[in-house]
Amino acid sequence: MNHFAKRIIPCLDVKDARVVKGVNFVGLVDAGDPLEVAKRYNDEGADELCFLDISATHLGRQTMVDVVAKIAKELFIPLTVGGGIRTIDDISRLLNVGCDKISLNSAAINNPNLIDEAAKKFGSQCVVVAIDAKRNENSYHVHINAGRIDTGIDALAWSKEVCERGAGEILLTSMDKDGTKDGYDLQITKSMSEMLNIPVIASGGAGKMEHIKDAFLNGADACLAASIFHFRQIEIKALKQYLLENGIEVRI
Repeated sequence: MNHFAKRIIPCLDVKDARVVKGVNFVGLVDAGDPLEVAKRYNDEGADELCFLDISATHLGRQTMVDVVAKIAKELFIPLTVGGGIRTIDDISRLLNVGCDKISLNSAAINNPNLIDEAAKKFGSQCVVVAIDAKRNENSYHVHINAGRIDTGIDALAWSKEVCERGAGEILLTSMDKDGTKDGYDLQITKSMSEMLNIPVIASGGAGKMEHIKDAFLNGADACLAASIFHFRQIEIKALKQYLLENGIEVRI
């Protein structure tokens, strides 16, 4: 456990330059223009913003860099970008247009040395490793390619390895909970947070304020959510007020 203020991070899943949202990684609906949505969160008191290119096709790569550049200009809060980042050059390009951190997922599994290289070159604080975990009997398996492929790798063991390789933070998404709005997976959140000495961002399943409070009480350093913020089911300022009233330190 650390004593820093807990962070609230809205997540923009972007496909073909539009923000989208689904349930358990499928059934996407449009949720707006990324720049407009990003500006709104900046004004509403989000601590950071996460931007995931879920189409991440090679064709769309430059478009994404352009969108990120536009968004970074408008933001006063840290921006993390993920999706389809495979090389040190990809990382460089995004950091150069103003994003603060990059998030590696499939590429980190396919080439774990990329984590070491990125941490050495840009600093651990820039390197987030995203882990999409799905329950498998008594353990959790890491999935890649937007959740389509089960690698068979144990999520807790992998989190320890990425930490040792120099990642500064882990974005832990429960695929079982994603988009369901019935709460984060507290079991893996707690296990991972207790095991590691780097921040764990809980993701997948937020439906009400209490869920976010519970994730923080189970060791998460930050909570990431999408649809509850996009469709204004929860206002960030009200959420922070609620957390303060429940003894959780947040930045107002």
